[in-house]
Amino acid sequence: MAPSAPPPPTEPTLPTEPTPSIEPSPSAEPSPSAEPNPSAEPNPPAEPTPSAARTPSGALTPVSPPSRFAPPLEGGPLHEQDWQSLTFLHWRVDPALVAPHLPPGTRPDLFDGSAWVGLIPFRLANATAPGFRALGPIPVVGTFPEINVRLYSIDDQGRHGVVFSSLESSRLAAVTAAHTLFGLPYRWARMSITTSADGTISYRSERRGDNGFGGGPGPHSRIDAIAGTTDRSNDDLAVFLTARWGLHIARGRRPTRFIPNTHEPWQVVDADLRFLDDELLAAAGFAGLADRAPDSVLFSPGVHTAFGRALPRGR
Repeated sequence: MAPSAPPPPTEPTLPTEPTPSIEPSPSAEPSPSAEPNPSAEPNPPAEPTPSAARTPSGALTPVSPPSRFAPPLEGGPLHEQDWQSLTFLHWRVDPALVAPHLPPGTRPDLFDGSAWVGLIPFRLANATAPGFRALGPIPVVGTFPEINVRLYSIDDQGRHGVVFSSLESSRLAAVTAAHTLFGLPYRWARMSITTSADGTISYRSERRGDNGFGGGPGPHSRIDAIAGTTDRSNDDLAVFLTARWGLHIARGRRPTRFIPNTHEPWQVVDADLRFLDDELLAAAGFAGLADRAPDSVLFSPGVHTAFGRALPRGR
């Protein structure tokens, strides 16, 4: 039985046009910058591509694929938040297309020989302030819709991470704080999440200006999806795409750092994409990717997560 999406908090929503059940056009030509799906038939489960870590001598040795279970959070939690009603859309691409978007000291993390680009809409809720988690969730500002474009990285220590190309948020205060404290590429946007009677979740976003700090309409994203009933929690690909226990980030000329996080194992089911009209992927440097159907569509009701302190790349 598919998990039910948690009811969204009351917040302003954008006017939305009717969203008929429209599959992304199967006739769309694959993007020249992405590998097309090799077959219209469902592919058998693929084995994770072995990754490698670099030893002190400079040699590469194989490392394990991502685990569903988080490692211990070094130094304890710094701040916490909930991720709710997540839809995971993913496209496989040539690793050479992803590599230029990753910070120094990391490289594309591969599954079945491919790099992956994700478009993830969800609700971020009950966020606490970094260093002040004992005070509880930040009122109002600590809850908002988010859509991020993300990539998958691995470093010389064998840590599997996420790299964010962009993150849309409806809260200007959250955008400003994330830029200032962590250097994350958050963008201010008009956003909404609604759930229809049949369970279809509609995510809407329109960036405020091209750079997300005010101005005329910028890139938009419109996604309708509904959770399925098939448990994918233990599928190799689902684990690879969701079980990410930290993010890699570099600010200016500073060394790349790894910010760890922890939460319970993801509960993930299949999902049906009903409608997609997206410009965020192209704005992040992946033009044409949204013109073809994603290679993976998943849904999770969410998790409660905690973040630790940023670690230097070498730790």
